[in-house]
Amino acid sequence: MAAPLPERQEGDVRVRTLYSGISRGTETLVFRGEVPPSQYEVMRAPFQEGDFPGPVKYGYANVGEVEEGPEALVGRTVFCLYPHQDRYVVPASAVVALPSAVPPERAILAANMETAINAVWDARPGPGDRVVVFGAGVVGSLVAWLCGQLPGSHVLLVDPDGSRRSVAEALGVHFSETPPEGADADLVVHASGNPAGLVDALAVAGPEAVVLELSWFGDQSVSLPLGEAFHARRLTIRSSQVGRLPVDRTPRWTYARRMALALELLADPVLDCLVTGESTFDELPGLMASLAEDAAGVLCHRIRYE
Repeated sequence: MAAPLPERQEGDVRVRTLYSGISRGTETLVFRGEVPPSQYEVMRAPFQEGDFPGPVKYGYANVGEVEEGPEALVGRTVFCLYPHQDRYVVPASAVVALPSAVPPERAILAANMETAINAVWDARPGPGDRVVVFGAGVVGSLVAWLCGQLPGSHVLLVDPDGSRRSVAEALGVHFSETPPEGADADLVVHASGNPAGLVDALAVAGPEAVVLELSWFGDQSVSLPLGEAFHARRLTIRSSQVGRLPVDRTPRWTYARRMALALELLADPVLDCLVTGESTFDELPGLMASLAEDAAGVLCHRIRYE
């Protein structure tokens, strides 16, 4: 659908989009109208147009080239938390210039990397920890990769889709299609989006361990076995949400500093394994309908603008 661009004001930039990325889990929930009314305001994207349940213009992984704006930004390739759109005008403060080592094709992962960074901050893994991550989607895989950088850590990525084994191997972590037995994990991260995965996550956590919940279930209810050994093992279930910085970080960290870190980490070419397909902007409407029905085997799907 065509729409007129607003007039660029002083301090604004006009951006021509090169690529955008589909955040598959959240965007398909939005597409299916599964955002619960209680979360309508919380789940608004930074530059969303329209209101839930829809129609809405949604998305937050946009990489483009600045055509007009402050001299220091003109011609620069930037990341912006903007929906899928071929050109747009936003305040210059809303865009972040890419480091020279990060290609625009990979920079679409920046929002996912921010989520993974926040998750690791919330989970607080340490050197030598046994970490089990359920769900080898983009965010789960990035969390596993980040935890795998800790000295002596042993990270296991669990996903019933055997095709994700190659992703785990590329990221330098272990892989299993089934939950491990006797894992006695120091940390368990659940990012599968499936309530059954959270049940499995509780089962592999060691005494006093943290189970970090990263999945967002929309309006779906989740039932958990909080009897059995849950209390005897004194487990902690902790939520993580990218919209807020952990309280112990706020004296020093800002959202801009976190985004700069996310982009810096994307300099590693191994992360290209998380982009599993590409389509043109014109194909996006049909593609979203397809992904909302069946997204098997899809990690990040890249949209190319011509």
